[in-house]
Amino acid sequence: MGLWLRSEFAVKLLLEIEKMLKKIGLVLVALMLPLMAWAEGEAKFKEGVHYAVLSYPVKTSDENRVEVVEAFGYPCPHCNTFEPLIQRWEHKIGDDVNFVRLPVVFGRSWEPLARAYYTADLMNVTDKTHQATFNAVHIERRRFAGKDQLTEFYGKLGVDSAKFSKLFNSFAVDSKLRQGDSKLRGYGITGVPAMVVNGKYRVTAQMAGSNAKMLEVVNYLVAKERAAAK
Repeated sequence: MGLWLRSEFAVKLLLEIEKMLKKIGLVLVALMLPLMAWAEGEAKFKEGVHYAVLSYPVKTSDENRVEVVEAFGYPCPHCNTFEPLIQRWEHKIGDDVNFVRLPVVFGRSWEPLARAYYTADLMNVTDKTHQATFNAVHIERRRFAGKDQLTEFYGKLGVDSAKFSKLFNSFAVDSKLRQGDSKLRGYGITGVPAMVVNGKYRVTAQMAGSNAKMLEVVNYLVAKERAAAK
């Protein structure tokens, strides 16, 4: 009888040890995933070929997370094509990634649309306006000359027209434009779409090979930054 009890106890003990080892294994795999992604990317993506290292890092807005910036412009057809890809990518990123959109101003006609983005962002309504603005410019072929046309358009999207109109030429939006221009120069971006990871690495579709490949390089660099932070 005593022998049977000891055998049963031994079996239970072995089962508990097996469960514990499985849990430890799962934790180790989770910890190793960023390193595995980085190691896999190391063989595929090369500095100076698929991405560029900035000469001087640009300060990020949240030091506790990996910042990924997308530089874009509503008039840019390549940015319009890239938008569905970036939206799908955004839904998959972890909580430790801070995704930031940076509207660029490459000409006088680009400024009203950049102002519109910053205004909508300050109002927390980009979920209503961002894709709709791309559609208006590239599908409907609309041209927005300034505040009045954009206020009317955004009003039809359900945005508070009075508040939008007041913010459009405000000090807050002016400051966003200046800060954006300063960061753009720091990033060395001359064409869009382009992406910057943690203020250190610049990635373009030309360097990566395509818009989809650009996101693969970004994922590799995010994994690289995660591994470096551990």
